[in-house]
Amino acid sequence: MKKGIYLSLACSVCLSAAELELETINVATKVDTEVVKDVSGEDIKSADLGEALFKQSASVSLVRRSGVANDIILRGQKKDNINVTIDGAKVYGACPNRMDPPISHVLTNNVDYIEINEGPFNVEDFGSLSGDVKIHTIKPEKEFTGEANLGFGSWGYQKAAVSVSGGTDKVRFLLSGSTETSEQYEDGDGNDFSEQMEEAAVPMGTLYQPQYRDMDAYTKKTLMAKLFWDIADNQELRLSYTANRSDDVLYPSSKMDALYDDSDIYNMEYIVKDLGKYSKALNLQVYQSEVDHPMTTRYRMMADSNSTDGIFDSKKSMTSHLTTKMQGAKLKNSFEVDNHTITTGLDYSVRNWDGRYYMDYMPMMTFPKSIDDADTENMGIFLKDKIVLNKFEVDLALRYDHTEITNNNTTQQDNTYDELTGYVFGTYHANESTKYFAGVGRSTRVPDARELYFISSKGQVVGTDNLQNTVNYELDIGAEKQYENATIKAKVFYSELEDFIAYNATLAHFENVDASIYGFDLSGTYIATSSLYFDYGMTYQRGEKDDPLEGQSGTNMPEIPPFKFNGAVNYDYDDTLRLKAEIITSDTWTDFDTDNGEQELDSYAVVNLKGTKAFGKNFELTVGIDNLFDKTYAVSNTYKDLTLLSTGIDGDVMLLNEPGRYIYTNLKYKF
Repeated sequence: MKKGIYLSLACSVCLSAAELELETINVATKVDTEVVKDVSGEDIKSADLGEALFKQSASVSLVRRSGVANDIILRGQKKDNINVTIDGAKVYGACPNRMDPPISHVLTNNVDYIEINEGPFNVEDFGSLSGDVKIHTIKPEKEFTGEANLGFGSWGYQKAAVSVSGGTDKVRFLLSGSTETSEQYEDGDGNDFSEQMEEAAVPMGTLYQPQYRDMDAYTKKTLMAKLFWDIADNQELRLSYTANRSDDVLYPSSKMDALYDDSDIYNMEYIVKDLGKYSKALNLQVYQSEVDHPMTTRYRMMADSNSTDGIFDSKKSMTSHLTTKMQGAKLKNSFEVDNHTITTGLDYSVRNWDGRYYMDYMPMMTFPKSIDDADTENMGIFLKDKIVLNKFEVDLALRYDHTEITNNNTTQQDNTYDELTGYVFGTYHANESTKYFAGVGRSTRVPDARELYFISSKGQVVGTDNLQNTVNYELDIGAEKQYENATIKAKVFYSELEDFIAYNATLAHFENVDASIYGFDLSGTYIATSSLYFDYGMTYQRGEKDDPLEGQSGTNMPEIPPFKFNGAVNYDYDDTLRLKAEIITSDTWTDFDTDNGEQELDSYAVVNLKGTKAFGKNFELTVGIDNLFDKTYAVSNTYKDLTLLSTGIDGDVMLLNEPGRYIYTNLKYKF
């Protein structure tokens, strides 16, 4: 019986990591969706959700920037090319250098499950170009329950987290909090952040001052509060607030570090069911997210470039201070007519992005604003129809968007974009164990304020204010098969990107270029015994520009990772002992964008081990080792879309290596 449960789960949601519990997945099965669950259990060593997804999903690649708050690449796409929502709320980072990507504003211990949808098959959210990541956080329960975690690891890692939930038949609440800190991690050669910088021979002014050379990599705190109220049998009100506070986050491959990174997310949902024939479910959501992010050279040598006595004055530093606020509302209604399930909706959002430079010792000195109070205002309307025809399921969808982008700099133009997008996605159930699926779609995303308007601290205009919006025309084809003891899922895709927004390092600005990306992914599971099972996933993408950028000769697309494979052996004994051994491996980067700062990265293979033992009903102990053989390797390339440090080695950009052997433990108490 237990063996059958594991197999059914693997087939229905195609997980790439396996510690599965059926009752906690509250998402309808979709053949084009990968569901990653139990993130807090799978990656308890860190708050970094990007790193957790990189370990669990072969489709996700990591952009390593620091010990925490790392970005992700999905199908060779990053930034606004993938859409990230947290409980339906759209969240943006404030940093133009991606120090605080959207995925960093929720911590692993607050995540229930994550949906990864590849392709242009989402019309409910604004700007879903090549995929979306939907993060669903934990929900309050009626029964009074709680959990406390204490975690420790290499390089002074410490974490404490606690959550409580409870209520009545009508009202339920949840309160969760955590604190986390870590020293600088060391790579496989034993080099911490400062030593990696020295080995790369970065400019002297970008090195850390002596008194900051050994400072901690980051400190992070979070709070989540939720209240769910069943107003009536068919009505529910959901309120939530999430706060993240990060202090002194070091970014060794960049010129600046984050003094702090604060975010607040407010979310309200009102759900009404069974209003009548034409309203089976009506959902109104209103949300607001705010991020405050100052970056500084305070800890670097350049803070006092005139020092000759070895005493550095950290007050003589530059700060780039940016804020962003996202406000949105969505009204969605679903109903059924014969074999049709129809969903209609209105979607509105406005994002403000503002930034300025100042010198700490001359606060009144005038500098150009990096982004001058830019607003991106969008109004969208969408329609979906799911049609069931015996063995066929057909999903049809359309969306219309009107977007206006304005800013206060009178020398830079405002922009308006109007687009009609949509898709057709079909699934054929050949029999109970075999599905075939195919979809074709058109999606779009507008340029952001950095790509349009950004100005450097030296007054150089990096943004290009007449950029066109990027349009994606994509075809996906795949199949899914369930055997008695195994599952397998394969998918191929081809994407034509019209007016892709690329960074031109030769001219130091953004420009549009047509391009294409194609690739495949393959995943599956094998159940050997009732206790032993295997899972795996592999992906490959290749991207090419139709023409070189202005002043360049190369046509390789940037940030297209090579072949990647994730595999794991899992052993689950009597629900009290779980063991896992996983391997993450990648091929050498051979096709990369040399003109724009990328370089060849070596292949790697990393082995991770983890074991969890339950003691009675209340205690659980986890011990793990990541990078068992202490390999030195890098996973993220050096595309100059980010401002990264140059090196004294062949003029390349500094690579930031991954952590070396990391040993961690976590003690959990449930009550």
